[in-house]
Amino acid sequence: MSAPSAAQLAAIAVVSAVSGAVNSIAGGGTLLTFPALLGLGVAPVSANATSTVALWPGSLASMFGYRRELVGAERWALRLAIPSILGGLTGALLLMATSDEQFRAIVPWLVFGATLLFALQGKVMAWLRHHILEVPHGEPPIEPTRGMMAVQFLVSIYGGYFGAGAGIVMLAAFGLMGMTNIHRMNGLKNFNGICFNGIAAVTFAVKGLVNWPIALVMAIGSSAGGYAMSGLAQRVPQGWVRGAVSAIGLASAGWLYWSR
Repeated sequence: MSAPSAAQLAAIAVVSAVSGAVNSIAGGGTLLTFPALLGLGVAPVSANATSTVALWPGSLASMFGYRRELVGAERWALRLAIPSILGGLTGALLLMATSDEQFRAIVPWLVFGATLLFALQGKVMAWLRHHILEVPHGEPPIEPTRGMMAVQFLVSIYGGYFGAGAGIVMLAAFGLMGMTNIHRMNGLKNFNGICFNGIAAVTFAVKGLVNWPIALVMAIGSSAGGYAMSGLAQRVPQGWVRGAVSAIGLASAGWLYWSR
């Protein structure tokens, strides 16, 4: 793709701002930014890499809101960070080994699957809250097993390769692992997401897959949108936002399928 025009940068800035606002309310902003990048003419693999790099700073900032939840779970965090980093690197390398033609063929299914995960997130969280026990923050978590680390590795491969919807998969996996504190689960989800997205972002940057002008505009736009909406996030019905994003995600998956 040639250098983006001012109009294209303005368009992706608006989409990114909306994405940041959506993320602050219900998540799922990637389902807006990724199809928008493809619509601007960015090659599929580069679009995915650019989106990963652009959204990582926001993920890092959000983790600080959950730092208290990781107190007492440092061993969990450190042990799961290893498979997260290795899985993220594996996913990034798999993406780089995928041609634009191949990625264009499978990306409608990735977007469709991520949209379903996003749409079902409310029900999954309701199931987790029903089946887990809310406990004080200071309760020591159970010791991670090799099986748990293997699951995290597989989730992180997907996270490094595409990533949309990886958070809800991690939360479900943590619940099945036997974790009993939903707040700590959210903290670990954010920490491990930073790990696999971080290593993937570095890999994409080193390999020259990132469209930096667009990535910088996206980072600024999503941060501005998230900050502007942060004060109103609790007042906006999540169901409305989730329904709108799910509809856009399904429409995007259909458009990506028919325009391959």
